[in-house]
Amino acid sequence: MARFAVGDIQGCFDELQLLVERMGFEPGRDTLYLVGDLVNRGPDSAAVLRWAKRHDESVRVVLGNHDLSLLALSAGVGKARQGDTMAAVLEAGDSPALLDWLRLQPLLLPLEDVLIVHAGIWPGWTQQQAIALAGEVQVQLAAQNWREGLAQMYGNQPASWDETLDGWPRWRFVVNALTRMRFVDAAGALQLKFKGELTDAPAGLYPWFDWPERISTSRIVCGHWSALGLRVRDQLIALDTGCIWGGALTGIDLDCGRLYQVPARREYQSLLPM
Repeated sequence: MARFAVGDIQGCFDELQLLVERMGFEPGRDTLYLVGDLVNRGPDSAAVLRWAKRHDESVRVVLGNHDLSLLALSAGVGKARQGDTMAAVLEAGDSPALLDWLRLQPLLLPLEDVLIVHAGIWPGWTQQQAIALAGEVQVQLAAQNWREGLAQMYGNQPASWDETLDGWPRWRFVVNALTRMRFVDAAGALQLKFKGELTDAPAGLYPWFDWPERISTSRIVCGHWSALGLRVRDQLIALDTGCIWGGALTGIDLDCGRLYQVPARREYQSLLPM
């Protein structure tokens, strides 16, 4: 019984199938954790969703920012961006079933030894805080008025965490931290505009996992940051290796640490990541 995690798929269904074959993943025996951004910018987001949904007893998913964008578009509260490839999902005959399944997925999966999340965990939260706050957002996405909530999801403010935040300002910060975060400043405020490599970061910014006052948690398994690439540390496994940009799709055996990669069949997007 193996436990695998896979980085951002973003519609790269063929590479996913090659990767799970290479890993020897067997549904019903093994568990596969997908770290979010199942959809968008790649060639077949609908196939990725169908496959994950069909195997959802063995495939566990956390939501990424592109997954939330798909839900927002389906609710009529989001805007398509250059390079988006989500129209095929929205137009599919099984779209309602796929989207209902997707929006019930969590933003954070706590395992005994690792935390699975898309972008990261805001470094000023304890592990218990992060789990509880992710649960608050999950409740909102499962509610009957979930469309109204998604209409309030977008925006970069508040940038700083305050326990007294209430309603969607509170949940917006949680969503941004768990699905969009890369850098924070010295005070721990989210800095969402810069998305590049560590060596090019403006002065005074820290990758969230290197914030000097970071509170320790279990090892975090994440994706989201293709410019960061593959990083394996004692407290971090970052798996986004930019398959849609012509890189690779990466997976890891969470128990033995063995890495697996499948190169992208081609460069699906040539613009800088957004």
